[in-house]
Amino acid sequence: MRLVLGIIMIAHSWSKVTNISHHVGLVQNLGLPGWLAYISTVAEFGGGIAVLIGLLTRLGALGIAIDLAVAIDKVHWKNGLRGNGGYEFPLALATIAFALIFFAAGPISLDAVIFGSRARSTPVRK
Repeated sequence: MRLVLGIIMIAHSWSKVTNISHHVGLVQNLGLPGWLAYISTVAEFGGGIAVLIGLLTRLGALGIAIDLAVAIDKVHWKNGLRGNGGYEFPLALATIAFALIFFAAGPISLDAVIFGSRARSTPVRK
């Protein structure tokens, strides 16, 4: 899940990284403040890298999930689930990101190497 989500988010956000002024304009056209374009780009590109390498995975996944929720609300919802530009694909990505918030990066990640077993998905014991 991490690899797929990370690769897709990095590829999707690369145009925003390389042409941030265009992205600022798009965000402003949605009726949002332009500075949110920078937050969106960091969430998508930085979060994609974090998720891909498994470093601060939960935080990166949270940023991606929030970013995609806003994108679904402001851009894709009006097109329906399966319409052209619909929310089917962003919803699937947001679901993967949401799952990673709770299941963490797993044993093959920088989180596991740096933070040990605390970064792995373990059941909560009462």
